[in-house]
Amino acid sequence: MWAEGAPDDNIRSMGNTELILFRAIEPPGNSGQENLDLVLGQLEAEDPAFRFARDTRTGETLIYGTGEPHLDEIVEGLRRELGLEIPTIGKPQVVYRETIRKVAEAEGKVIRQSDGRGQYAHVVIRVDPREAGSGFQFFNDAPEGVVPQKYVNPVEQGAREATAAGILAGYELVDINVTLVDGSYHEEDSSELAFKLAASEVFREAALQASPVLLEPVMAVEVVVLEIYLGSVVSDLTHRRARIEGIERSGANQIARATAPLAEMLGYPSDLRSLTGASGTCSLQFDRYQPLPDGLAPNDEENGLPVVAPRNPRPGRQFKSCDIS
Repeated sequence: MWAEGAPDDNIRSMGNTELILFRAIEPPGNSGQENLDLVLGQLEAEDPAFRFARDTRTGETLIYGTGEPHLDEIVEGLRRELGLEIPTIGKPQVVYRETIRKVAEAEGKVIRQSDGRGQYAHVVIRVDPREAGSGFQFFNDAPEGVVPQKYVNPVEQGAREATAAGILAGYELVDINVTLVDGSYHEEDSSELAFKLAASEVFREAALQASPVLLEPVMAVEVVVLEIYLGSVVSDLTHRRARIEGIERSGANQIARATAPLAEMLGYPSDLRSLTGASGTCSLQFDRYQPLPDGLAPNDEENGLPVVAPRNPRPGRQFKSCDIS
């Protein structure tokens, strides 16, 4: 494949590359989807910072990467590899996440009866928020025997799959403890599938009660400008919801360091060139995820934030917003 498509090693979080942007592309011509999928699959196997998926609602192919330069290199690489124009649809869009802010508990059952064997599962699930970046953890605190061990793993699997689908806007739900608190089973009608389905549904109900919130990626920003442009640059950053961390002199230049939401910094290098007569330079590196402020939403076009679209890049998966697998 192409060397230019390598991930940006500067965009890291907790040692793992973060897929923080995605973009929709079209196959070259009416019969180009198969070739496009083949090349994308090869790139996905070679580049740990790249994923692609198909939006089943629109039929669009979505490519995920670590930033605008990474996505641009992927598109240019596809054009060189296939020797054809690869149309892009719209602007790069931000990959948000979801989490919860308090403890909540929910109970539910799957009871289905048809010809022959039925389906029965009963679970009580508690969800707790975890420290940012600590991931997902599952516990079994149910009294011994109320849920046989062979059904505990399907409970965990159902909860894990539900986190991937999200509960607010279909983004991955992160940093959460899930605990099986109680339940019951039927000797003849219970099954692994029934417990998996019950866990998915009950997890979603508990998470919705646990003060869920959207998380947005925040970038560490460093801007180097001549002093005469510093005021304009700082004012512009402030309007982008940036937090100025410090300013220091370096020769004839001033270096401004800040943190700012990625959604506000899309296209910033070009805007900075315009603002500074092409003399300013900048670098952006992924820093962390943080809660989206009240009053803003990913589909808040009035405030310039990206429109919601399928979110969770998993190889070979077909995405349907908010579906539970």
